[in-house]
Amino acid sequence: MTDIDEQATTAPPEAEARGAGEIRGFAERLLSGSGPLLGLIVLCTVLAVMAPNFLTVGNLFNVFQQITVLAVLALGGTAVIITKGIDLSVGSVLGLGGAVAGWTFAAAGLPMAVAIVAGISVGALAGLINGLLITYGRLPPFVATLAMLSVARGLALVITGGQPITGYPDWFRWVATFRLFGVIPVSVLFVAALFVLGSMYLRYRPTGRALYAIGGNEEVARLSGINVRRAKLKVYTAAGALAALGGLFLTARLNSAQPTAGTTLELDVIAAVVIGGASLNGGSGRVSGTLVGALIIGVIRNGLNLLGVSSFWQQIVIGAVIAVAVMTDTLRKPAEG
Repeated sequence: MTDIDEQATTAPPEAEARGAGEIRGFAERLLSGSGPLLGLIVLCTVLAVMAPNFLTVGNLFNVFQQITVLAVLALGGTAVIITKGIDLSVGSVLGLGGAVAGWTFAAAGLPMAVAIVAGISVGALAGLINGLLITYGRLPPFVATLAMLSVARGLALVITGGQPITGYPDWFRWVATFRLFGVIPVSVLFVAALFVLGSMYLRYRPTGRALYAIGGNEEVARLSGINVRRAKLKVYTAAGALAALGGLFLTARLNSAQPTAGTTLELDVIAAVVIGGASLNGGSGRVSGTLVGALIIGVIRNGLNLLGVSSFWQQIVIGAVIAVAVMTDTLRKPAEG
């Protein structure tokens, strides 16, 4: 009777191993899927205690509005990193897009609508050149986009003469300043729509799903019939166009096209994508996670501002957050023998 009881109450080693594996799997899914969101909630809770004016409706929408530009750039950066790439030029392309739009309107005298198209087109062209250098020139993404960083910034300075271009139509400024019901910024709604479209593309379109295959194993993706070169060209072109679009948002908000706009913003873009759960090793990443990552960066900066912390210390904190995010991504993956 005792033996029977022991057999009934003692789980086989295989069952114990299976149970432990299920627990580990659940923990990994929780960390990779909900980890950034849980981190954002904890961060907001801490700041709400330390800064009582943090959780006001007006301040929360200010945070959303402040990350508008970063979120637009990070949307393109997500697709790039999924393919195991990197784009260091997005900050400079942002400045170039704003400069081209400003010059087209103020110096060339063309309608603002034409200027907007010109700015986005130049950004797309810069992204396409990045893609060509990477796919056909066989340059590492780091090198190709680093070169574009310098070229785009130089072109922005040449076009503007190193001076800001101001004086835009009211309707253009309205895009970045108008608040629906006096509370919700229109720019936030526009960015939300972009993220919904981006999420649907990556999740449901075959070409979107193919990006994960390319990032996971480019050679296997090629042998499976995926046109890797074409996919990468599209990704970098889209990233460039979105960077220029972010430049237009910033120009509308400031009512000024600054040739130095977006300096070091590429670091925040990479941080937002990685904090959101994407891997620098490619093959993983979600648009929703990127949005949470951008919000974490925005909340940290907003909270530190409310607490009166110097911008110099804010850079240190953001750098530490990036290091922790990348380290977490590395530790989450099994060691390769």
